[in-house]
Amino acid sequence: MFRLLELLGGLALITDLGAGAPMEESLKRAVLAVRLARTSGCGPEEVSDVLYTSLLQHLGCTAAAHEGAQTWGEDIAVTRHAFLTDFTDPKDVWRTYVHGLAESTGQSRLRVVTTGVVSGRKGQTAAMTGTCETARDAARRLGLAPSVQDALFHGLTMWNGHGRPRVAGELIPVPIRVTHVASVAAMFALLAGPEAACAHVRNRSGSYLDPGLADTFLTHRKALLAGLDEIDPYDELLDLEPDPVRLVAEEQVEEVARTFGDLADLKSPWLHGHSRGVAQLASGASEQLGLDEVRAVRIAGYLHDLGKVAVSSRIWDKPAPLTAAEREQARLHAYHGERVLARVPALAAVAHLVGRHHERLDGTGYHRGAGATQLTMPARVLAAADSYRSRIEDRPHRPAATAADAAAHLRREVHHGHLDGDAVHAVLAAAGIPTAVRRSRPAGLTDRQLEVLVLVAAGLSNKEIAQRLVISRRTAEHHLQDAYLKIGASSRAAAALFVMEHGLLDKPG
Repeated sequence: MFRLLELLGGLALITDLGAGAPMEESLKRAVLAVRLARTSGCGPEEVSDVLYTSLLQHLGCTAAAHEGAQTWGEDIAVTRHAFLTDFTDPKDVWRTYVHGLAESTGQSRLRVVTTGVVSGRKGQTAAMTGTCETARDAARRLGLAPSVQDALFHGLTMWNGHGRPRVAGELIPVPIRVTHVASVAAMFALLAGPEAACAHVRNRSGSYLDPGLADTFLTHRKALLAGLDEIDPYDELLDLEPDPVRLVAEEQVEEVARTFGDLADLKSPWLHGHSRGVAQLASGASEQLGLDEVRAVRIAGYLHDLGKVAVSSRIWDKPAPLTAAEREQARLHAYHGERVLARVPALAAVAHLVGRHHERLDGTGYHRGAGATQLTMPARVLAAADSYRSRIEDRPHRPAATAADAAAHLRREVHHGHLDGDAVHAVLAAAGIPTAVRRSRPAGLTDRQLEVLVLVAAGLSNKEIAQRLVISRRTAEHHLQDAYLKIGASSRAAAALFVMEHGLLDKPG
């Protein structure tokens, strides 16, 4: 049993990345919102609602990512400039939104205006509705109070009634009204300092913001903003949560992971259901192998693509091959996912797996270029499950492969030394793919590792082994080191003894 805030406080960092915000802006916004709520006379229960509402304000932003990328060629910058812009002020729309989008998308200002007119109010309304509904439904799945769910559903409202849904003034839930003021204040305080924060709150008072709450902020601005750019907001927020703090049982962690995995998959229609599929395959394969880490692997399956939220949907939706620069952006998703999850103490083991789900045994994967000796069996299983599931799903640049073709691809990956043979065998079994009965191999060695060990015992050098097997010398060395790890040896002599002990040098006749 641990605190829900510990978990959501770490995972909320991914919503910062998806909204184009600096890391920890959501945490600092929540700190400011709680301070403002208490200063405004809110009771403990309402303060708690404000905390979770403000922390997860951007929870539904991935719902509009695909449409944003299709319309503008970019979604993250669109979201960020939308939050920075006062849409009740035509001058600010031109100065902040139009100029900002033109700069970030490489389009002319005229093109930005034209695109906005063509996309029309209908498209904007649909995107706003989807964002609100996604935030509300995700909050429900996270076990948050109905009052928080309702507040997040009203995340795009405006005090004057021109937002979505169409409610105004006192009919807007208090937690989101507090969050709106705190959001504007925190965003501009961190971006340009306290004076800018006060100016923007003052300018939006009565149109976007509750004027009473805006006045409270302006009156107490020094105390409310004190140390906001210097504090550790994660620890501060844990201290600010009213009693009784919300607790989450171990078994509830999986539903939290599923929820965030689904939100990540909303980045593109091509990704829908991917994370759940990987989690199911990876956990099934882990059970086949008798691993102790089945639960950690399943949670890592749900969360392995969390970092995709930080990469523009334009890349995930692109029907043509990615450029070198785009490939580098895509590869960063493993890094972003690991970085965010590493902030959550309860998910430390999961973070390790998520950061390695694109690594390969021969060191050709990413984002670390880790080799066989650095990849545990759970990491190998997750990599194989992700590879198989990706092959059988449609992508914008290719149709889905059949199960048989996907299985053949994975077997080739084993042959080339990229994926682990045992992990692939278990994943295919979990997927219901008929697999040939494999001959027993000592110490869990793959066929390729056996070949390398036999050649080592025959006295061949690494260079000669590489030439014999038509692989690179580096790949041969990776296979040998991995084999050493499995058989508990570190020398060629010990490897030769192992080969002889298990009769691997026996010849016919």
